[in-house]
Amino acid sequence: MKRFNEVRDLIASLEGDFEKFYDKKNQAAGTRVRKGMQELKNLAQEIRIEVQDIKNKG
Repeated sequence: MKRFNEVRDLIASLEGDFEKFYDKKNQAAGTRVRKGMQELKNLAQEIRIEVQDIKNKG
């Protein structure tokens, strides 16, 4: 569950930037959103590998 909490925290931390970008058209917030989404992608890939390793060992 630790990994799930990491994903949830990352998404929650991006909420303000999403609002600033989509609602207020703040371009700098868009950059932060893209960076955060890249981090989310990398975290998701790490979790996928971890789950696959655990599954294969079990």
